Amino acid sequence: MPDSKRRKRIIGSVLILSLLLVLLIGLEVFSRFFLEGSVADGPRKEVYVTIPSGASITEIASIMYAEGLIEHPRLFTYAVRFLGADKKIQAGTIKITTGQSLVDLIGNLTRAKAVGVSVTLREGLTSWEIAEILQREVGIDSAAFMAITRDSSLMAEFAINAPSVEGYLYPDTYYLKASASPRVAAARMVSNFMIHLPEGIEDRLAELHMTLNEVVTLASIIEWEVLFYREARAVSSVYHNRLKRGMLLQADPTIGYALGKGPSRILYRELKVDSPYNTYLYPGLPPGAINNPGSRAIQAALNPLQSNYLYFVAQGDGTHAFTTSLSEHLAAKQKLDRVRREQKLQKEVETTKQKLDRVRREQKLQKEAETTDS
Repeated sequence: MPDSKRRKRIIGSVLILSLLLVLLIGLEVFSRFFLEGSVADGPRKEVYVTIPSGASITEIASIMYAEGLIEHPRLFTYAVRFLGADKKIQAGTIKITTGQSLVDLIGNLTRAKAVGVSVTLREGLTSWEIAEILQREVGIDSAAFMAITRDSSLMAEFAINAPSVEGYLYPDTYYLKASASPRVAAARMVSNFMIHLPEGIEDRLAELHMTLNEVVTLASIIEWEVLFYREARAVSSVYHNRLKRGMLLQADPTIGYALGKGPSRILYRELKVDSPYNTYLYPGLPPGAINNPGSRAIQAALNPLQSNYLYFVAQGDGTHAFTTSLSEHLAAKQKLDRVRREQKLQKEVETTKQKLDRVRREQKLQKEAETTDS
C-alpha cells in the first residue's frame, strides 16, 4: 500500500508539473501572439523593411528578426502558416511599427503597400545601365552608385571575391525611396542575389571545381548569348567543355563588355582589343561578370547539358547551331553568312520598293496639283 500511494503522489506531481508547464507555454505563446510590446523592448518606432521577391517565410522571418520586429523566427513562421498568411505577404519595401503582437504584425504585413518608386531591372543589365536607370527613375547619383559597386567594404560584407559587384545586382523589381543612398540600393540588390542562390550551391560548386564568382561570370556570358533560354544549358556545355580542354572561350559577349557596347555583333578588328575580358586573347574566364544575370542563366551555368559541343553559331533566327568539330562549325558559319546575305538582299529589295512607292506617290500628287491648276 505505501508503494501504491507513493506512486500516486509521484504521478500526481508529474501531472501538476506538466499542467504548469503547458500553462506557462500557453501564456508565453499567448503573449507572443496577442500582447502588444511583447516582441521588442523600448519605445515603438517605425522601420522600413525590404522583402525580396520570391522570399520564403523562413527568409522573411530572418529579415523580421534582424530588424528587431520579432524575437523568435520559428514561432513567426508557425504563426504565418497557422493564420494562412504565407501567400499574402507582398514583396517590396514596407513601413512597419515595432512592438506589435505577432497577430498584428502578420496582419499588417499582409495589408502593407510597398513604399517608394518601383524600379524593374531585367536580366543582363550592366552596372552602368542600372546606375543610369536609378538616376533617371529615383534620382540616385549614377557616379556614386558606380563607385559603390567597386567598394571593397560592400564586397567584404557579402564575401564577394570579384573586381566589383557586377553580376551580383539581382534582376528584380525594387521599391526605392528618393532618399535612398547608393550603398543601400546596391546592398539590397546583392542581398536579394544571395537569397535567390539555389539550395546546395556549395556542394555543386565543389563538384564543378569552380568558385561562385566563376559561375556568376559564366552565367553572365550565357545571359548575353541566348535569346531563348531553352538553349542556355547547351551554351553552358560549350564553355564548360572548352574550359576542360584548355581552349580559349572566344565568347563574343566578353568583347562587347570590354568595348563598353554590350551584346552586339562583333567586328573582326574588335577581336584584338587588349583587355583581360577579351576571351579571344586570354585563356579561361574573364576576371568578373560582364552583366547581372538572372536565375535561369545561373542554373544553366551550374547545370550544363551533357554534350560534346565545342562550338555554336547563330542561325539568323535567334537560335544557334551547336557542333562538336571545327569543320562542322565552319560549315554552320558559312550557312549563317549565306542567310545574312539573303537577309541583306531582301532588306535592300524592300528599301528599293519603299523608295519607288514614295516616288510614285509624289508623282501622283504632282500630277493632281497640275490638273487642278489647269
